[in-house]
Amino acid sequence: MMCAEGGVISPRSAALTGDEDPMMTDSESRLSRPIQAMPPEVEQSLHERGLVAAYQARPPYQRNDYLAWIARAKRPETKERRLQQMLSELELGDVYMKMDWRPRRISRDD
Repeated sequence: MMCAEGGVISPRSAALTGDEDPMMTDSESRLSRPIQAMPPEVEQSLHERGLVAAYQARPPYQRNDYLAWIARAKRPETKERRLQQMLSELELGDVYMKMDWRPRRISRDD
């Protein structure tokens, strides 16, 4: 999905929230790789499994990497297998691409 500035809208984009995320266009993102658009089948799967919040909680590089990895699959069964792996990892919450992952904790000064 393209935004007005010509960049591709991020995974946290209008596809999931209805709002454009100007920080995630190609021209404004801190990611060095192209920002991937959210495919409708991925969006639908996230909603069906109740994983939209878990997906959005991941860092931008992870969301982008998952979408690029799924999109690079040539065969439909490979795309489906990769989608299911992403969904399973989001459900677990502490895995990213079959590696241990822990979300960054924000410390608060009292």
